[in-house]
Formats: sequence, structure tokens, C-alpha cells
Amino acid sequence: MPRSPKAETTGLPPKPAGQGPINDSKIVAPGRSPHRVIAGDGTELEVPSDWELLPPGDAGLTRRVKASTPTWTVQIKKGRKIFSLGVWASGSVIAQRRAELDSERATETYKNRRASDTARRNRKQDEYVENFGDAVFRFLDFAPRYDSIAKKLAAAVTAHATPVGSGTVARTQRIPIEQRVESAVIAWMRHQTTAYDHMKIPRVRGERREVRRSLAQQSRILLDAYRRGIATVAADCPLQSALETIPDLVDDPPS
Repeated sequence: MPRSPKAETTGLPPKPAGQGPINDSKIVAPGRSPHRVIAGDGTELEVPSDWELLPPGDAGLTRRVKASTPTWTVQIKKGRKIFSLGVWASGSVIAQRRAELDSERATETYKNRRASDTARRNRKQDEYVENFGDAVFRFLDFAPRYDSIAKKLAAAVTAHATPVGSGTVARTQRIPIEQRVESAVIAWMRHQTTAYDHMKIPRVRGERREVRRSLAQQSRILLDAYRRGIATVAADCPLQSALETIPDLVDDPPS
């Protein structure tokens, strides 16, 4: 049963259940039963009887509800990521805000704005994909004799790394595109050209990081061989073997 971050850190059980103040908003964890939650201090709270759980998925409605009334946002942590399980709030407020939003979304003005926003996002995404693919091709910098391999690898890495919502390093804006490109290439090669996905790595602190570092070095050595134009037998090359299993994604060669 998920607990609050503090409960997991201290190893102490949650404090006794109580109603607690409901005149403020909280970040909580799931409780021991559907209508109970665990606050940040470990206290288990009972959800007010007139509240409903607004499931995740409609960001616009969630924002309006949070701006209108006290809420309890239920979150769980998996690895380094935090996921929302929904927002507890007054059922009447949720119904009112949903009706208002449904009415707005039914207007032509809203539909036209949504279509315009979607078209703009698509253009931005297409531009990013093209720029990222070009950057991957430049990073590879293979010898001319391996130009076709570089184009196919660049297309494969780009197709894997750039979809919206993919959660890959290519989607972050916190690091320069050159670093995103290198990380995306190394990650693709780790999964496609090594046995990483089938390795049984001991649950020892730092062991997985060390394995990834070692495999990354192998990948860099392989990439360097292609940059220097060293002859490679296709049947013996893990990169070419991996690319053979991927559909041809190259339409126009990168400039």
C-alpha cells in the first residue's frame, strides 16, 4: 500500500486517522481504503463525504477546480517520477466547473481556437523533429562510405526519441540539443546493439549506472570506427544488424 514520502523515509506507520482541516489544499498519498488519504506529515485523513475524486486526464477542468475550492491531490512516486491519481474536491464544484467547461467547449470559437492551437503545435513538433534529426546526423559524422548507415541511424534515433510524451531525454529543454542528441544516440544503441535489456544486474547501489557507463563506452568506440571509416563486416556489426530490423524511415537525406 503506497505511503507518504515521509512515512517511507522514517519507516513509521501513519498517524491515527482524523478528519483534519479541509479549508486548504494538500498533496496527499493514497490511504488504506478508497476514501482515506495520507497527508505529508503521515496523518491519515478521511475524505469529506461530499467530495468526489476527479480523475487525471482533463488538465483544463483540474485547473479550474483547483482554483475554485480546496483540493487534495493524490500522488504516488515511481522511481524518480511522480504520478497523479486524481484530485479530491467538492462534488458540486466539480459538477459546476465541468458544466461550464462543456458549454465553452461546444462553441465554434473554442473549436476554432483548438484547431489553431493543434496546427501550431504540430508545426512546432515537425520543426523540432527535423532539427533534431539533422543534429543527430551531424553528431554521427560518419565517414562518407557509411553515409547511408548514418542516415538510417539518425532517422531511427529521431523516431524513437522525439514523440511528444515519450519521456526521453530529447524532450527536455534543460540541456543543449547537442547533449540531448548524444544521450539519445547512446540510449538507442544501449537498447538496440547490446544485451542490456536482458541483463540481470545485481541490486547494488551504483551497479546499473556502472553497467550503462561501460556499455556507453562500447557504443562510442563503435561510433568512432564509423567516423574513421574502418571497414566493418555487416554480419559482425551489432549496429548494422540492429538497423536491418528497422523499417526504412529515411525520406529526404539530412542537409
